[in-house]
Amino acid sequence: MRNIFVVVHAEAEHHLRGIVGGWHDSQLTSRGLDQAASVADAVRAWVPVGAPCQVYSSDLSRARQTAAPIAASLGADVVTDARLRELSYGAAEGRPDAWLQARFVPAPEDNRLDHGSNIEGAETKRQFASRIYAAMDDILAADIEHQVIVTHGFALTFVVMAWARIPIEAVGWVNLSSTAGGITHLAEDDFFHNRGVRFLNRVDHLDHVD
Repeated sequence: MRNIFVVVHAEAEHHLRGIVGGWHDSQLTSRGLDQAASVADAVRAWVPVGAPCQVYSSDLSRARQTAAPIAASLGADVVTDARLRELSYGAAEGRPDAWLQARFVPAPEDNRLDHGSNIEGAETKRQFASRIYAAMDDILAADIEHQVIVTHGFALTFVVMAWARIPIEAVGWVNLSSTAGGITHLAEDDFFHNRGVRFLNRVDHLDHVD
């Protein structure tokens, strides 16, 4: 059985400050650090002791800070990959959320993937999905039973879609629910090689974090 635990990074400073994240490199809050420790405990409980495990992370600080205690608990190194970053919001990154909302133009029904959103330097959804899919191709090429991927809230959608082998042309409408510190379990059986989602955005491990 192949198991992949996809973790959305814990609470970060940009969440509390009300500014646009994207590639803006904010740090975890003190609460976020506590959440990351709880995520590590949860993942440790699901991976058998001594089982080989790989940990991949977006290279942004908030993801790496979330990945660090997970990797430590599993006795693994963190492999960083910039392709696992959040959607780039270009000129909006680090600005107040209101700045982005005042300028952002939602994608029309007939152009969900290549719409430019009216923000200079922002990625299209196709560009975003394409790099996540490329990262997943490399991650899934490894012959290992347990993997952890630490990424971002919107990026989670395309990690799951890539896992399910949904063509990029079909993902323009998809946005899965996510929470800071949430964990998603992807699994593939050894006989049929069917891929499924065991659970999506599980957060009960965060109940005790104030």
